Amino acid sequence: MPLETLSEHGCFGGVQGYYRHDSESIGLPMQLGVYLPPQARDRAVPVLFYLAGLTCNEETFLIKAGAQRHAAERGIMLVAPDTSPRNTGIEDAERDWDLGTGAGFYVDASRAPWSRHFRMHEYVVHELRQLIADHFPARLDRAGIFGHSMGGHGALTAALRNPGVYRSVSAFAPIAAPSQCPWGRKAFTHYLGENPSDWHDWDASELMAAADQPFPGGILIDQGLEDKFLKAGQLLPERFEQVCEDARQPLNLRLHPGYDHGYYFIASFIEDHLEFHAAQLTD
Repeated sequence: MPLETLSEHGCFGGVQGYYRHDSESIGLPMQLGVYLPPQARDRAVPVLFYLAGLTCNEETFLIKAGAQRHAAERGIMLVAPDTSPRNTGIEDAERDWDLGTGAGFYVDASRAPWSRHFRMHEYVVHELRQLIADHFPARLDRAGIFGHSMGGHGALTAALRNPGVYRSVSAFAPIAAPSQCPWGRKAFTHYLGENPSDWHDWDASELMAAADQPFPGGILIDQGLEDKFLKAGQLLPERFEQVCEDARQPLNLRLHPGYDHGYYFIASFIEDHLEFHAAQLTD
């Protein structure tokens, strides 16, 4: 499928680019950011997909996290899609910051009117991967996924729902049990309907509880202890920790005093995540 270049910038010996294409799964144009490390000039490289959180877009992580230097050192491509469809014409899509535009929750909506365009799981796991394969020198057999908050939820669910697609998975302050928190209940009711049993396929904790193919390389999660959303019961990492223990899934849940939910927190530990993925994605 055609890919329109919006801008490209030299960055740590590689190229930071922003692009747009007409999405078949979404039914609307979608934008994404791609960082090509310098090694991509000579060979195909491993690729790490990043899913951003509520209110963010394809630029947020790539501007704020400081990830490109670490990706360049390790020869890893970074791919960051937008967080939702935009300009959908859905009346409620612009009403609340935690629903609709900027809040796709990386699910495939099954309830009208959201089901027409809000198919972010299908987009990320299938269409976006194929787009990257068609236009960039990516080793999709060596792909990892990570994300922040809503995107941490998306990364965990994408990895757990699609065994073998991603070699590695990590998250910053993920919404780890959305069926049990206000953010998740609100989004899932609108996107998936009012029956909680229909939500379990989109809940990382429920998926882990039923998993029979854990990630042998482990899962890394970083969580700030001054995170106001942790204190408000929106994230629930303890629930995910418990089901990982029950499933014998190796989990490194690191709790950090003094850190909140924002990108200062992410920038502080982004190198650890790049190193974690590089150990599983590179020779």
